[in-house]
Amino acid sequence: MAVRQSLAFLSGQGESPYMEEMTQNLNLLQGILFPSNSCFYYCPTNTLMVLQHKSCSYNRKRDNLRKYQGTQSSLPGSWKVIDHVEKCSLQAQGAYVHDGGELDAFPHIQTLKVFPKEELFAKVVMVRFDSTILLQKQLDLKTQVTSAVSTIKYLFEAGAKIILLSDWSMKINSKLPVVESVADFLSSVLQLKVAPSRCISNFSLSKMEELAKADMLLLENLSEFKGELANCSKFAEQLSSVIDIFVNDSFSNSHKILASTVGVPRFCSACVAGFHFEESLCQLKSLFHEKPCIAIIGGGNLFDKATAVRYLASRCDGLVLVGMMAFQIMHALGLHVPLNLLEGGALKEASNIIQLARNRKIPILYPKDFWCTTNDFPKQMEIFPAHGILDGWIPVDLGPKALDEINSLLRDCKEIIWIGPVKFRLPSQVISGASKLVSKLDKLTQSNCKITVIGNMACQAVMKESSFVSDYNMVENASAVWEFLKGRKLPSLMALDRAYPFEIDWNAAYSHPFQPLVVDIGSDTILRFLCAQGEWPYLPYHGNGLFLLAMAKRRKDLNFLGLEINEKLVRRCLDCAHQSSIMNGYFIATNATSTFRSIVSSYPGELVLVSIQCPNPDFNKPEHRWRMLQRSLVEAVADRLASDGKVFLQSDIEAVAVRMKEHFLKYGKGKLRVEDNEESAETDRKGWLKENPFGVHSDWEQHVVDRGAPMYRLMLSKSYSPPPPSPTNVVIAA
Repeated sequence: MAVRQSLAFLSGQGESPYMEEMTQNLNLLQGILFPSNSCFYYCPTNTLMVLQHKSCSYNRKRDNLRKYQGTQSSLPGSWKVIDHVEKCSLQAQGAYVHDGGELDAFPHIQTLKVFPKEELFAKVVMVRFDSTILLQKQLDLKTQVTSAVSTIKYLFEAGAKIILLSDWSMKINSKLPVVESVADFLSSVLQLKVAPSRCISNFSLSKMEELAKADMLLLENLSEFKGELANCSKFAEQLSSVIDIFVNDSFSNSHKILASTVGVPRFCSACVAGFHFEESLCQLKSLFHEKPCIAIIGGGNLFDKATAVRYLASRCDGLVLVGMMAFQIMHALGLHVPLNLLEGGALKEASNIIQLARNRKIPILYPKDFWCTTNDFPKQMEIFPAHGILDGWIPVDLGPKALDEINSLLRDCKEIIWIGPVKFRLPSQVISGASKLVSKLDKLTQSNCKITVIGNMACQAVMKESSFVSDYNMVENASAVWEFLKGRKLPSLMALDRAYPFEIDWNAAYSHPFQPLVVDIGSDTILRFLCAQGEWPYLPYHGNGLFLLAMAKRRKDLNFLGLEINEKLVRRCLDCAHQSSIMNGYFIATNATSTFRSIVSSYPGELVLVSIQCPNPDFNKPEHRWRMLQRSLVEAVADRLASDGKVFLQSDIEAVAVRMKEHFLKYGKGKLRVEDNEESAETDRKGWLKENPFGVHSDWEQHVVDRGAPMYRLMLSKSYSPPPPSPTNVVIAA
């Protein structure tokens, strides 16, 4: 009843003098896709946060915005925080500077940690786990294993129906050749019954019967299917045919384009990062926060990794080279290096790195001596200076002078990033450079030095030699990290659902934040019309913005939220709301398709109405991959809407209105129904509402009506259904 009372305005009549004034002064906004280069968060009560990217700057055009004073954050060149924004979520800390610009490799994503636990109950959840972690021969209780196991156990405890999926090989564990043996191994690790299933090629609802006989299901080895590596759409659709929610917990594959990590999310209603995936992201986002910071770089292939090394040189206070890259730097410095130790095409890249280090006045430390051996006498070891290695001798380990210089440079460090192995041309059983390096790092961990170790061989050296393994941050797969350091976007990361990047201060947004909430998802139709007409060049111009502010003025017992893509127009809307002293109307620049759930989930009151008015028809074509009204948005609306809440849809194009109606009825989880108005004079013979039930028209709607064209309107209502019996469910009376 509370919702019905809150929506009593549906049949109310607007005050015409006020409406005329609003029509003359308001004209707002555009779009529905989140801008890739910026994000804006503003509250009418002196709150403003702007993420500035690269050389872009924000010039405030309104006098009231000029009053805000900004303070530069500790992250050089990336974030500016203005006024009272006290805390950002961890997801909002992922921007870095790369050669003077931004390294924008991490979007703001939905994670399992913040996904509503009650919405996992009875859902079919597919977990793409990391076999290199959970299927190791010798599992220990290190953090990565703990977080990977926690993802699966958390889902099980939440009442989800779990399907496990991954790829594996004999290299990971020679005792696990087939899916049955892997299922047994996982059962012992998880202490839950994992049933094997050979049904990827014919996955259907009938196969879910197998899940009823066990705690969870394990599908076949993905490496046996060509569709996995090819990211085959049909293969991905087969994998996701019965899946409600996808959880990616395999960060080591985030740089690859696979059907199980990139293709599957396209067919699932919700796609989130698991605990291990999120933990790996957090480790990368926390890099370069302490000074002085030194990067220890091992391995080779400088030509391919030059962009990443330049990035390290731009962020760190020194570089230490402990692999084949050292010889490329030595060659660029003019030192003698045997030809068999040089990489083709690496000279120019090495010279650029040296020049960058000189410009920043940071040291690049290469080994001054090496232990060397020969192919003829591999057990014979001698020390040679770096510039005096004789022909026929091959470096295999760091020499004593090299280790002394490294120890000296690291002595006063507050942060160390070790990526890549201490490895040269030939492996040797007597190599001790890595163990001696770990011994030095162990001492530094006890003096509050933050150390991150990246790469399988480097992590193995730490786990084998260190007495303080728990004090290290370790990321075993270096490939994804190298791609991140190059500034490239990680495909499987980009495939996950987006989350709004800030914790919204609802107390600052509204004077009464617990009032029922009305959300209007904007459209750019009015923007295109007004731009073509050249009207209202200085005022906000968005039809739905007008609707929202008009309703906020009329109904002070409700809060109104507009979700809109265009940042500049959101600023204008907020400015109008501020100048009009409207304290129950608020706008956010965001992609509602991706962030609706995370925004509305944090609101302290009930969601009583969602409206989508006149979306751009181009973004609603079935073949358009990024069309506005996607399944994820519809399901989020159905989940978050209060009992007896409403969904208002309208368009001046009948095909778009029909498609919106079909989507809400198809993906609304059976919770939404069309209000029974067939015999009422309020509807036409096709069931469309003849009049706008709000008594307030958007500018575009008014334009359509004035020219005598029809509007196709529809009201949906959420039927009450009791929640499933679960201890996590909380029933709130309407």
